[in-house]
Amino acid sequence: MSSSSTSTMIPTVVIIFLSLIFTTFATKQSSLYPFESIYQFGDSLSDTGNRIRQVGAKSVYNISNLPYGMTYFHKPTGRFSNGLLVVDFVAKALNLPLLPPYLEKNVSFSHGVNFAVAGSTALDNAFFLERNIIVPSTNIPLSHQITWFKEHLNSVSDDANAPERKEMLKKALVIIGGYGGNDVNNAISHGWSLEEIRKDFVSFIVESISNAVREAIHLGAAYIVVPGNLPEGCLPIMLTQFPSADVRDYDEQGCLRKYNEFVLFFNSHLQKAVESLKIEFPDAVILYFDYYQAFQSILHYGDFFGFDQNSKLKACCGVGGKHNYNEEHVCGSKGVEACQNPAEFIHWDGIHLTQAAYSHISDRLIHDVLPKVTSATLFEL
Repeated sequence: MSSSSTSTMIPTVVIIFLSLIFTTFATKQSSLYPFESIYQFGDSLSDTGNRIRQVGAKSVYNISNLPYGMTYFHKPTGRFSNGLLVVDFVAKALNLPLLPPYLEKNVSFSHGVNFAVAGSTALDNAFFLERNIIVPSTNIPLSHQITWFKEHLNSVSDDANAPERKEMLKKALVIIGGYGGNDVNNAISHGWSLEEIRKDFVSFIVESISNAVREAIHLGAAYIVVPGNLPEGCLPIMLTQFPSADVRDYDEQGCLRKYNEFVLFFNSHLQKAVESLKIEFPDAVILYFDYYQAFQSILHYGDFFGFDQNSKLKACCGVGGKHNYNEEHVCGSKGVEACQNPAEFIHWDGIHLTQAAYSHISDRLIHDVLPKVTSATLFEL
């Protein structure tokens, strides 16, 4: 082959390759658009403003103050981050408005509602009280959020078979979780070991999440995503509260092994439950989203995404110590400032992530998981 023919072939191959990429991307994107609403259940990783509107509720983090919300909204909104959360990025990908919190007044819920509340547990308060674990009376567990969901549906129509209600739900994306982190941390803070939690908590947490999925389907939901949990052993709060002098207690990324191993144990049980739910409800689409691996991809390839590798286990908004976290001086407190470059940080305040990290995690959900949901043939939109 002559050099001239080679030079003409290379651009052609490149054009074909790029064309395939853009066609695939466009197909995935367009496949998301049939969803007309989102219903989000969860805790502080997905709360868009319910906690700050909850009467009598308190938070360790001062989310009513800047620098919370500084990057996208330029003011606090009740999100535990500097900007957008995963559910916000999903809404934008679906060409939907950002989800209003359920407790916000005088807003439209025509494109969905966010029921997530910071601190929420999968298990009811009674479960903890039976084990002498004190949780705030203002805790809004998953079952309570399901009750809110029912109230919302009844505001559309108190007839579950009403055409407008059924049509609304069959074009809705329901996200249940992640859940379990607060349940486990409540137990840890009351002296329970991870082994004890494995035996006495995990099955109950997973069953509670499964029951929420069942209830949502019985109410008419057809498309449900169930996220797993983040690698807790990589969070600045855990690294600060449970340091070890033994290097063997840390993995190659500097995360605490035993906490990450516990999360993998929990996530595997949750994933098995999702597979069982698929068999139980063959006419619904139920998918597991691997939050753990999405986070780990940022940790391993953060430099490629623009994250500062020297700060991958440090909080952007915090003060003091190896991980820039001090529970006595948390983000939003007087004298505690945010870093100048939050887009280069994974962690925001020591337990929650930055908008940049949520953006990359949401990419995995939007481009890897949601196309599987909408490729199903339950109905014609």
